Amino acid sequence: ETLAVVGASGVGKSTLLHILGTLERPSQGTVIWEGEEVFALDDRRLAAFRNRKIGFVFQFHYLLPEFDALENVMMPALIARVPKAQAREDAEAILVRVGLAHRARDSARLLSGGERQRLALARAWAMRPRLLLLDEPTASLDPSATDAVERIIREIRTEGAKVLMTTHNIGQATRLADDVIFLADGRVQEHEAAQRFFARPQS
Repeated sequence: ETLAVVGASGVGKSTLLHILGTLERPSQGTVIWEGEEVFALDDRRLAAFRNRKIGFVFQFHYLLPEFDALENVMMPALIARVPKAQAREDAEAILVRVGLAHRARDSARLLSGGERQRLALARAWAMRPRLLLLDEPTASLDPSATDAVERIIREIRTEGAKVLMTTHNIGQATRLADDVIFLADGRVQEHEAAQRFFARPQS
């Protein structure tokens, strides 16, 4: 299932994702995951929750340029103390699926914009998170690279994760999402889709 949050620049889409992803604390209100208030967790447990349950892809990919593509994808698993051999095997398999197996040993800084965003998707999916957050994932890409990223998003969503994405592109929202909500001035204009999305049981 995929929910798209649509709105003009500056309306609060990224802030919403950062709060849902526990990267920023809300000034008021709560974030509940399976009955638990996530911001009641201490920093160590919150980081572990984020690592295992949530994947992120940002408009700017935030890859680690000092590491190669394979190492970038392995990083979440290594942080979670997955054995290195298993982390490597899983990362190699993901790189095949996103069409980057031939760039596994190349530095992230040597990849094209589209390749970097596919690599960011691979890294976000490395731990098989239950929620994948995408913040304007194709905003800086050309049509060909956008098509490749959208194909990967469609593939990921078939494997059990909920996907929440922000975009200012209503065409992309309707192509990829089951439901769309709109933000204006920091407020949700249509909330029924969001309620349905978060109320559905996880597979």
